[in-house]
Amino acid sequence: MSSVLTFIDDPRTLARSSQVSKRWHELLSDDMTWKNLCDRHSYRRLSTSSCGRNPVPVDRQLPTYPRTCPYTLPAPLSDSSRLFDQYFPGPSTSAPNLSLRSFDATVDSASPRRRKAISYKSHFKQRYMVETAWRHGGRVKGRHITPDQGVVTSLHLTSKYIVVALDNAKIHVFDTEGDNQKTLQGHIMGVWAMIPWGDILVSGGCDRDVRVWNMATGESVHTLRGHTSTVRCLKMSNAETAISGSRDTTLRIWDIKTGICKNVLVGHQASVRCLEIKGDIAVSGSYDTTARVWSISEGRCLRTLTGHFSQIYAIAFDGARIATGSLDTSVRIWDPNTGQCHAILQGHTSLVGQVQMRGDILVTGGSDGSVRVWSLNKMTPIHRLAAHDNSVTSLQFDETRVVSGGSDGRVKVWDLETGHLVRELSSPADAVWRVAFEEEKAVIMASRASRTIMEVWSFSPPEEALIEHYRSSSPVSLPDQTMSGYQTDIEAEDRGDTKMSDALDFEESLD
Repeated sequence: MSSVLTFIDDPRTLARSSQVSKRWHELLSDDMTWKNLCDRHSYRRLSTSSCGRNPVPVDRQLPTYPRTCPYTLPAPLSDSSRLFDQYFPGPSTSAPNLSLRSFDATVDSASPRRRKAISYKSHFKQRYMVETAWRHGGRVKGRHITPDQGVVTSLHLTSKYIVVALDNAKIHVFDTEGDNQKTLQGHIMGVWAMIPWGDILVSGGCDRDVRVWNMATGESVHTLRGHTSTVRCLKMSNAETAISGSRDTTLRIWDIKTGICKNVLVGHQASVRCLEIKGDIAVSGSYDTTARVWSISEGRCLRTLTGHFSQIYAIAFDGARIATGSLDTSVRIWDPNTGQCHAILQGHTSLVGQVQMRGDILVTGGSDGSVRVWSLNKMTPIHRLAAHDNSVTSLQFDETRVVSGGSDGRVKVWDLETGHLVRELSSPADAVWRVAFEEEKAVIMASRASRTIMEVWSFSPPEEALIEHYRSSSPVSLPDQTMSGYQTDIEAEDRGDTKMSDALDFEESLD
């Protein structure tokens, strides 16, 4: 019987089955059943190596967002470290760059209430509750950032901070709940690029300076001078090295510990608009219509990617492939080792200003208001989403969803696998500047009533659910009224009361 249960994909069916009898409840307390369900739903696996018989979620160590794309199955891993290992590159320059938030639920400064899930069943329950909240729930906290209108030029969500840069020369630092505002002041003109690394933030803008900040203290550590025009893009290759791209056509490699410029990368003939880094390789896109591949350690150009007919605005790079989005309405896929163009993806009718790549999936957004999902295996479109009435201003996706923001003032959540619209987040604004999200949180920067506002959405289970959620997963005897409870659940569903049905399933059946 237990082996039959492993073939059931629907968690609500399993939950209701556990109410049939005490014996069925015992069978469904087998953690392997829930482990298999976690795998099928692409919920990250638990490690059995660190806590004996009580597995806990594995901490995420890499500065990228570890998830499994539904179109690419992960390779088998050893029993001692069975976790999803499909690490993918961070978002492009035109999208928010996310640092990781630990899913290990130990109490820490970033998530003081989160505790460790001690079984696959409790782990699945938490992930299911989060996914349900993404679809029709969540709690939102809103605040005004400035009393007047300010254009948000950059947004980053890290494990400790929400960081917002504006064209009024200010950088605002918040905690992950949107509280404790700290303003970094030093730039004298608009800030157009920034990148966080732990407590360090590197920023640049129209005043041509690159500044290094300590976000914990608000102190300006270094002012790095050398560029002769606006700093348009910034990335960090490690904790000590930052690379900036400027409208002066150059890139500069900085040692942010000493404040010294280690190298000037010369070759582009027009403004450097976008930049990505993977290991020792940096790739840049320029208004001169070319992209270039650079060796950071050698400080030289390895190859030039030529083929676009107009300016390059967005770039993505995962170490094996480069994707570039251009004003010529096309997206090109390049081999960074040979410089060969493998494919030209066409379909957008205007500027492609948003490009993100992870695994074998590419998602692009254009000034035509559309979002397109592409297969990088077949180099063909998977979904064509008529997302916004105007330009797509922000774009991010993970293995489950695509979140897009537009200058039409709307934020939309799409199902990555089906391409269907899941919901709209928030009420329509005048314009949406930036959106960033992680598993249990989303941050929206928008203009509403001529004021710049920030909304912080939380999709984490409420405290009362967490208390039940982290109980011991040992078998619990069911009351004699098990079947009547099951009937109540079915009756609730017949009435279309989805929320009541879900609550009965996961607050009674799984605990």
